[in-house]
Amino acid sequence: MAPLKIRFADCTLDIDARQLVRGGIDTHLPPKAFELLKLLIEHRPRVLPKTELIERVWPGVFVSDASLAKVVSRIRKAIGQEDDARIIRTVHGCGYGFAAELDDRQAGAASVATAGGAGCCLVCGRREFPLVDGEHIVGRDASSSIRLESPKVSRQHARLIVRGVNATVVDLDSKNGSFVRGIRVTSPRALEPGDDLRIGPFALVFHVANYSGSTESELR
Repeated sequence: MAPLKIRFADCTLDIDARQLVRGGIDTHLPPKAFELLKLLIEHRPRVLPKTELIERVWPGVFVSDASLAKVVSRIRKAIGQEDDARIIRTVHGCGYGFAAELDDRQAGAASVATAGGAGCCLVCGRREFPLVDGEHIVGRDASSSIRLESPKVSRQHARLIVRGVNATVVDLDSKNGSFVRGIRVTSPRALEPGDDLRIGPFALVFHVANYSGSTESELR
């Protein structure tokens, strides 16, 4: 069964991996903050009272309203929410609710790939890289076809070999390694629709245009 990934704004909440990715970069979220965010999303757009949130996230433990507010503030910082209530809104005297729309990125990525003349693409946050037939270098070098600027990314980090909707990743002896579904790439590795390719701090998701299989489940 494919992992459950929830997308909103420029964030992806991976339930199975218990991970938050924002703008294609892993963002730390403490366990209780992760559970609270997941709970708010599951019950959107209903406003959950503070007492209910505390009972569900901290069962059998005394937690003050101030402590709950600190966790909400930590979530807002992690997801890039400013002072407005576009994602998590506060209902004074009651509790909190999730206000953002969930994003079906799979369909968007497929249409972009088709429009660019490619049968597949990589999605990194709000960035999309159509993959036409041939070889593509992933790295921080300015000449890289998929450029990822970070000191944790090697100048020439990995090579993608694309034939139609098939793509294979080869690590180019990078310092920090390349990972597919959490497993380090030590030999050429074929990518499947929905695979998570990690290069340094970046998470890139492999998409295939008009793919009819079930690669991900979107929480609605």
